[in-house]
Amino acid sequence: MLLDLSRFTNLALLLLRLIVAFIFIESGRRDLKNPAERGAGMGTSKTFTVILGLGEVAGGLGVAAGVLTQLAALGLVLIMLGAIQKKMFVWKTGFWGESSYGWHYDLMILLMNLVIIATAGGAYVLWK
Repeated sequence: MLLDLSRFTNLALLLLRLIVAFIFIESGRRDLKNPAERGAGMGTSKTFTVILGLGEVAGGLGVAAGVLTQLAALGLVLIMLGAIQKKMFVWKTGFWGESSYGWHYDLMILLMNLVIIATAGGAYVLWK
């Protein structure tokens, strides 16, 4: 007999939003803390790294708080598409990559944001 856990859908979506937000806010914080070093590691300019960091933090806060949730998640999807593009075509990293640094993680985060977009973040949002 399978359990009907559908009553927890909105809670699960909230938890999904919070973990996505944590990942992006922390990444953005690191970008903003030392943009020259982070940019050098990614092969981007200091200015681009600051813009990326601001986008990650803003998108993460929007997703966490449930404010313009779909728009925030869409912005994060675009960031992840950029990360996947960089890993696949510039760095030539495979799906798993060496030492598990492939683009599989980026794809999971992208799909998590697509779930947030498709569900509008669930019922526990402040402003759709």
